[in-house]
Amino acid sequence: MADERVITVRGEDELVRRAGHLFAGARTEFVCAATDLETWSRTTARMRVASVAGRNVPAGLTVRKLYTPAALVVDEQRAQLANAVASGIRVRICAAPLPHETIVIDRKVMILAGAVRGADREFTVTTLPTLIDGVYALFQATWDGADEVDGWLRADAPRLDPTGRTVLRALASGLTDEAAARRLGMPLRTYRRRVAELLRELGSESRFQAGLRAGNLGLNR
Repeated sequence: MADERVITVRGEDELVRRAGHLFAGARTEFVCAATDLETWSRTTARMRVASVAGRNVPAGLTVRKLYTPAALVVDEQRAQLANAVASGIRVRICAAPLPHETIVIDRKVMILAGAVRGADREFTVTTLPTLIDGVYALFQATWDGADEVDGWLRADAPRLDPTGRTVLRALASGLTDEAAARRLGMPLRTYRRRVAELLRELGSESRFQAGLRAGNLGLNR
């Protein structure tokens, strides 16, 4: 018999229908780890997240947001990060791809983003303490090794064209080349050629270095 404390939903619309009320229920702590600010791509899901992550933080509530350098490559997202910090949210950048994209609320509820299947992504929602504690510990370790966003936002940067920024986000997501090419709707050979061009533009010898340098430079439009 399935544990009712662990459910899997497909797509952000179903996530909002079945668990959207949880986003606004944070009382003591709301933590989120995501590749960038577009992880929650559907408007309804973003609005639910924004109900906590985009407001002025009330007394007694700690809000922490952990992103990869992909969150710094678009001007609009950079501005959103600056506004988040101004509203009292703590934001850090992790140069390496995140092992999980997740939201943990009051260490009682966790929403874990899973694989993309077809047009939708799967999400696991759980109140099981053993699962939450394990992922939370991983979040905390990654957070401790990440940098405050302020320095990244102040850095000067070269400019990438829209395709270059899209490829950089795919690199930061940790997807395989095949999965990234499918997501971007381009042939695998084209994707790998664009990756090679991006490494040259950033003066990097590896994909990891490219992500690190892009974040340190705070790449924008």
